[in-house]
Amino acid sequence: MRNFTSLSVIITVSFLMFSFESSAKKIPLKYKTTESKSVSFDKNYVLNLAVTEGAINDFYKKYPKLKKYQNDVLDLYKKKEFKSIWYDDKSVSEFGSLLYHKVKQLNEQGIKATMPYRDLIDDVFNENVTEDLPQIDTELLLSNMYVFYASNVYSGVDPATLKKIGWFLPTKTISYTKILDSLMVDPARLNKDENLLYGQYYKLKAVLKRYRTIEKNNQWKKIEIDSANYKDLKPFDSGVAVKQIRERLFVVGDLAQDSKRDVYDEEMMAGVLKYKKRYGLKLNYTITKEHVDQMNEPIGKRIKTIMLNMERCRWIPANLAQANEYIMVNIPSFKLVYVKNGKYDLVSEVFVGTRMTETVIFSGMMDRIVFSPYWYVPQSIIKNELKSKMAEDKNYLADHNMEWNGGNVRQKPGPKNSLGLVKFMFPNPNDIYLHDTPAKSLFEFEKRIFSHGCINVKEAKNLALEILKDDPDWPVDKINQAMSGEKETTCKLKNKIPIYIGYFTAWVNDDGEIGFYPDVYDRDPQLDKLLYSSDSVAAK
Repeated sequence: MRNFTSLSVIITVSFLMFSFESSAKKIPLKYKTTESKSVSFDKNYVLNLAVTEGAINDFYKKYPKLKKYQNDVLDLYKKKEFKSIWYDDKSVSEFGSLLYHKVKQLNEQGIKATMPYRDLIDDVFNENVTEDLPQIDTELLLSNMYVFYASNVYSGVDPATLKKIGWFLPTKTISYTKILDSLMVDPARLNKDENLLYGQYYKLKAVLKRYRTIEKNNQWKKIEIDSANYKDLKPFDSGVAVKQIRERLFVVGDLAQDSKRDVYDEEMMAGVLKYKKRYGLKLNYTITKEHVDQMNEPIGKRIKTIMLNMERCRWIPANLAQANEYIMVNIPSFKLVYVKNGKYDLVSEVFVGTRMTETVIFSGMMDRIVFSPYWYVPQSIIKNELKSKMAEDKNYLADHNMEWNGGNVRQKPGPKNSLGLVKFMFPNPNDIYLHDTPAKSLFEFEKRIFSHGCINVKEAKNLALEILKDDPDWPVDKINQAMSGEKETTCKLKNKIPIYIGYFTAWVNDDGEIGFYPDVYDRDPQLDKLLYSSDSVAAK
């Protein structure tokens, strides 16, 4: 019989998930679970543990399903001079017990993964088990459990796979040794550490918990309508559907209360606008059948979307948002934000590439702004579009303010130029940039996928003004003159600006409100299969 004793202080599980206001403050580790315990020994116990490279090699022969973690585990012990990580003088450390509990709660991190030999690890923390594993097996199983946890929570999909699925934003590199050191010094970081995970991750995690509660409490009720005879709902209409929609708006937080009225009143109008804003819909009071159909999509679909976007956050360097100045474009929300000194200086609607000419997910450094630009027509457009039009109309180029230029076609500067009156350049192999557009009416559409891949910015002029407002060489009058459309003028930026073009179908704002956006390039199902297919879950 094992001479284990239970942890003397037991408190409720909720205290395990306590919130830490200061990551530097160390708080005693306390938890309750019927299966986990502090693994402690009597006074006559002697630790007889020799971690060697040979012992590690033997371990993976015995536990081949963990082979993928061997190099990382070996690196841990080399940097720890082959000393025990998980045993203190008389026990498996309390930190080891806490980490085990976090592994059991991976679902709260939006992760579906099963560690091989999990049953053996469970036995380590089960006081009812009578047969001990060899100490070296316990030690190395816990090290593998740590790498399993850290790779799933802090890293996610590996960089090589990300490139295969078309994600070219910067990825982070993590040191399992440094992370382990920081967690052991301050275990509070297991709950939240924005030096390890992009801050948006924790916002999504909080909403995931909320939506799972809604699901558990059966609050996501179907809105009953007669699809064949449905008429758009407008203010002051009444009916059962109005009452059901009101209840949904309350459940998801778009209404502060549920009056249970069946009349589409002013209070509900405000909730409808809030809902539409969160979903990137046109802001009006009309509730169409398409809106009701969207509300009737299973809550499980919303939960899965949150989980997928938590995974995307794992790939991003945690310090990305700490930059003094940057531009971020989110393709599914058709939005651009310009951030300076930690504040949104400008938010603009955009439209992006079609399904045939998708905007690439990548990053760059903006180094110049070109006012009244020429548009050098890509060869693909000349071949696939212009040649046939020129064959039909010999005046086509002249009528569209275009000209031949050294065997290429370019469009002269002017208000009708396809790039508008300003473009923002950041060298990249995809030949993608931000630019103005004369086609302002396209911003009226909800699903804005119209371009050949470049990003068309509704507030392009204001973006230029904001970027240059502190540059004395570029006062407003000079910018206005440069944007007159008469001649191309280039402004080289004194400080390059990072720009990130990302893809998030769910995003939580600073008020804790989640927005859900259309998966315009059908990337969610691809990532879902990669993460949550039975083979993928087992492989983790």
